[in-house]
Amino acid sequence: MFDVITIGGATTDTFIETDRAKIMNIETPTTKHGYLCFDYGEKIEMDQLAYDIGGGATNAAVNFANLGFKTGIVIKIGEDLNSKAILERIEEKNIDTSMVIKAPDEKSGFSVILTSFEGDRTVLMHRGANSRIKMNDINKDKIKNTKWIYFASLSGDSNEILDELAEFAEQNGIHMAFNPGSAQIKRGLEDLKKTLQTAEILIMNRSEASAITGIPNKPAESDYINDHNRTEMIIKLKCYGPKIVVITEGKKGVYAFDGKTRYYVPPFPAKVVSTLGAGDSFASTFVASMIKFDRDIEKSLKCASINSSQVIQSFGAQQGLQDFEGIEALLAKNPGFKVLTK
Repeated sequence: MFDVITIGGATTDTFIETDRAKIMNIETPTTKHGYLCFDYGEKIEMDQLAYDIGGGATNAAVNFANLGFKTGIVIKIGEDLNSKAILERIEEKNIDTSMVIKAPDEKSGFSVILTSFEGDRTVLMHRGANSRIKMNDINKDKIKNTKWIYFASLSGDSNEILDELAEFAEQNGIHMAFNPGSAQIKRGLEDLKKTLQTAEILIMNRSEASAITGIPNKPAESDYINDHNRTEMIIKLKCYGPKIVVITEGKKGVYAFDGKTRYYVPPFPAKVVSTLGAGDSFASTFVASMIKFDRDIEKSLKCASINSSQVIQSFGAQQGLQDFEGIEALLAKNPGFKVLTK
């Protein structure tokens, strides 16, 4: 019996940092967009270069395993050098590999992460085999043998397995958490209705929440917990059936709603090196904490904020991850770190 099975993508990640990158912000009356810019035609020196394993399902699985959960993973990889690195990381973390799908004629996922001087990033992604998971690739008997399913981003044709697996989870009494990616966001609320109704926990960032709900992404300058636009987003998402909706906003913190109470947790203090993996760390730690601490939302928000803060202090989506003992130690050192409710 698994505690949790993660389903989604796996990649090898190359991190590139240069102080010569420029940030350009463009605002309209309803939106704000930022762009990472380089001088056209220039040869640009790199200040730092690093490599790691990533992908939503892999990042989450490593975190669940690190937090003490018996973990399985459903990913699709090629049979190339990148696949060997991915498998080595999964096996090293004692994650069950029996549901890993191998496609000899395809490339494994690969990404290049361009990091700005602010620590935020732009990702160049080749999804490869990640985008071609099919239902007949998946062993349903093993999926049935889990308490939780954690859906990470599913790209391309892999998007088509989501609804059937959500229904399968519901039929077999499996709890489900959903951390959608861009392909799911583009489907819209109505097309995702079945999955959203099944989800016990739905987690996405603010720009994704704006895109899927159609509500303008115009953050309030102050009075964070009463931000009207985000409140509209989270209520609209809650109306589609998930028990708990969580919206992350990076350095502005995280907001959650269970239908009765609104929760806000600020970011845990940290020096930002790279934000890649912060969302995966937060989402999977929140789910893990909800399981461990009997659906205690305040406790889970604090644990998730702390763990994601440890990831952003270095390159690599899995670097710095804490177990529950480490999280509790950091929380004990920061007794003033609180969740606001309304």
